[in-house]
Amino acid sequence: MSDTSSSTSLRPTEEPPSPAWGAPKYRIKRAARLSLPAAWPLMAALVLFPLWWVVGLGSFVFPIFAIPMALQLMKKPYIRTPPWFFLWGMFVVWSLLGGLMLNMTAPGTLAQTYAQGIDGYILRSLQYLAATVVLLYVSNLREEDVPRLKVVRWLGVLFIVTLIGGFVGLAMPSLEWKSPVEMLLPGPLAARRGLVSMVHPQVAQIQDVIGAGNARPNAPFEFTNAWGNNLSILIIWFAVGYVIYAVGRKRWLGVLAIVAAVVPVIYSLNRGLWLGLVIACVYVVVRLAIAGKPWLLAVVGGAAVAGLIVVSVSPLGAVVEGRAAAGHSDQVRSSLAQLAVDGAKASPILGYGGTRETVGSDESIAIGSTEDCPRCGNRTIGSTGHVWNVMFSQGLVGLFFFVGFFVACAWRYRKDITPIGLAGQTIVIVQLFYMFFYVGISSTLSLVMITIALLYRNEQARDAGLPDPAIPAAFNNGPARLQPRWSHAQAAP
Repeated sequence: MSDTSSSTSLRPTEEPPSPAWGAPKYRIKRAARLSLPAAWPLMAALVLFPLWWVVGLGSFVFPIFAIPMALQLMKKPYIRTPPWFFLWGMFVVWSLLGGLMLNMTAPGTLAQTYAQGIDGYILRSLQYLAATVVLLYVSNLREEDVPRLKVVRWLGVLFIVTLIGGFVGLAMPSLEWKSPVEMLLPGPLAARRGLVSMVHPQVAQIQDVIGAGNARPNAPFEFTNAWGNNLSILIIWFAVGYVIYAVGRKRWLGVLAIVAAVVPVIYSLNRGLWLGLVIACVYVVVRLAIAGKPWLLAVVGGAAVAGLIVVSVSPLGAVVEGRAAAGHSDQVRSSLAQLAVDGAKASPILGYGGTRETVGSDESIAIGSTEDCPRCGNRTIGSTGHVWNVMFSQGLVGLFFFVGFFVACAWRYRKDITPIGLAGQTIVIVQLFYMFFYVGISSTLSLVMITIALLYRNEQARDAGLPDPAIPAAFNNGPARLQPRWSHAQAAP
């Protein structure tokens, strides 16, 4: 008996029958593959930074996106390393070895166990490793895939976000919320105040600096000092990407944004930020004068003088005077710096693997604050500057590797007077100053590594004879039109 059903059914290995003549033909469309832009992890980290901050991931943006960056790096046939990278690599290794010292008690500090110090050690190690991946990732991006100017403009977008965060912090200083990440923290982690502060978004810190209840903006970062440090990096890259490399209306809008930044910068009451921006302006003016760029020198110098006049004749001047007279944090900083030095002397090789709480404070030996002495209590050694943090946590050897890397980078690229080169040098030099006042472990360190990677790529492009992005010829004292900075002939030996 024949099986007629088999002639009309399809077996798994058979092809479907062809449609009869005149029957409609249906094409099976393949799902389009998701095409992500080149360097999407870096773009997502910088451009979408405010989104991650809102959900409570601001402190972990670069460690998270360092994972896809590392995966992309692993696919490359070889990985280029910037000059003096071995110094940074040795520092990272040294900081990891410091975990062996977590249960050691430093002079003048409370005893600590491994369990008490391991969370801070892990978080700090993740930030150092993430910054390392970011440095290598940006250094190995190809110019034809991700031009330097595109990275600069991504940084400029983050500056606008930081600027807006500054104004929001001044206008609505009490705005804060419980982030989704904070809601998901398990009980033991939710009890750790330091960790909660990293995942709890707030637009400003309310502090008594020149009176009661001064609003100091910090959005979209963790603390007001981080806001000031990052803004000083981002405003320089914004000036390059949206003023020097811009034309027409975009350039004027860029200038207006920089002028507007004066307000939150002053009201942040951040003396370190003020001095850092002054150092940046002085360095740029001196370099332009040496390089023989009178036109741009006049523009930069004129802008700096105009800014000083505006501050002096406006209410901003009174804020500056009040902050200069209120130096109540100076005693705290000096006492913690001395304890960091004492700790480094006691453990100069590996340090103590992390920070420690002091026995009492500079105000009193009492443990904890009181109603009569609100500034009494435990202080954290290494919380008042990255130099003191590294000196205490990684010892004098670790400090040599850490500072040596940034000093070597500043020296290496000192002759690059292109806009990207000069901006990168300025940022590295300002960071060397900030190391004595700010702890730039979180997003700041990765932003600095992006800066160093751009300096490296700029040098590589010059050596290869690649043209610089079109810039106003005024930078070269020419007519007001666009022209390339380098030519192949100029780069040839």
